[in-house]
Amino acid sequence: MAKILIADDAAFMRMRCGRMLTEHGFEVIEAENGREAVEKYQACKPDVVLLDITMPEMDGLQALRAIKALDPQARVGMVTALGQQTVVMEALQAGARDFVVKPFQPERVLAAVEKLLR
Repeated sequence: MAKILIADDAAFMRMRCGRMLTEHGFEVIEAENGREAVEKYQACKPDVVLLDITMPEMDGLQALRAIKALDPQARVGMVTALGQQTVVMEALQAGARDFVVKPFQPERVLAAVEKLLR
């Protein structure tokens, strides 16, 4: 069973995404900001990370860079709101492998996780 780390400052988004992934057989770990995501990545070594871009304490881009510094092979996807295309491009250049636009469709999240696991 693959472990998925979901980092989003909105509890509702973590709960919604986490429930959907759990129902599809994944183990879910949650973080409410980028700093916590980096700490949980180190502690839990998840198979996939889904990072919101806009978070307090450490945003998704900073967390992405920190996680990739710890593990260049980390499989990270970004979760973004519409209108953040320039940030998405920066994230892809920093090592993110995919992105999901909010409000997300469950099928799109599952497709991204499957892509990241390959």
